[in-house]
Amino acid sequence: MLSYGFMRNAFFVSIFISILCPCIGIFLVLRRYSMIGDTLSHASLAGVTLGLLCGGNPIFGAFVFTSLCGALIEFLRTYFKKYTDLILTIVLALSVGTAITIISSGRLHANADSFLFGSVLTVTRLDMVLVAVLSAVSVLTVIFLYDQMLYISYDEEAAKVAGVKVRAINYVFSILAACAISASIRIVGVLVLSSMIALPVATALQLGRGFRGTLIFSVVFSVIDILVGLFASFYFNVAPGGFTALVSVAVLVLVLLAKRVRARIRGARGPQKA
Repeated sequence: MLSYGFMRNAFFVSIFISILCPCIGIFLVLRRYSMIGDTLSHASLAGVTLGLLCGGNPIFGAFVFTSLCGALIEFLRTYFKKYTDLILTIVLALSVGTAITIISSGRLHANADSFLFGSVLTVTRLDMVLVAVLSAVSVLTVIFLYDQMLYISYDEEAAKVAGVKVRAINYVFSILAACAISASIRIVGVLVLSSMIALPVATALQLGRGFRGTLIFSVVFSVIDILVGLFASFYFNVAPGGFTALVSVAVLVLVLLAKRVRARIRGARGPQKA
């Protein structure tokens, strides 16, 4: 299978995004901002269409537009502090409206459907370079701002009191989220992209580890989900995005079942020892 050039390209990109997505996703999940990931993933489609319309690289277009939408979400939080869902609706309307308008205008001389469902056939050398750069910059930034981002994730108000530059870091984090989304869009696709950000983290949380342990297992589950989804989609001739989402849900269910069985076994051993 890896004898095909397009599969090698897809494999290369998959490794990077399987590490990047949970590194960003764990902070989104802890801050209960999972739906922001879903909103930004839909916003990336507008960036893709704008990039294609301008004759540029769609991944770079997705990164720029998604970064702007992420910054817009953070800006609107000042005016809608108690209505986060309303902010997401505003950004979603802007991005989806832009994408549909461009696609339906007939001026787009390229097919944007592959970005909806994901495709292993469309990954180019330039895409590989962009994904590698975006992933490396994002992971290094997370490492550099790790303590501050962790503090903000657990208690934003306390972080402000402690002198953490919360507003600036939130803007940086929105750009990091844009990096993760734009890097993943080729393989995973817009419609299920948010699942790769949240589901590996949700699975790792069931193990009851500390933050570092949860992050490590999130990456492990993410690698399993994406690679199984990629290889299986090749043999079943289906879009990798949808199948990867199904694998993510299946792994989560298996972990939940294993956790429940383990709890029952412990419960059964307890009375015997007593």
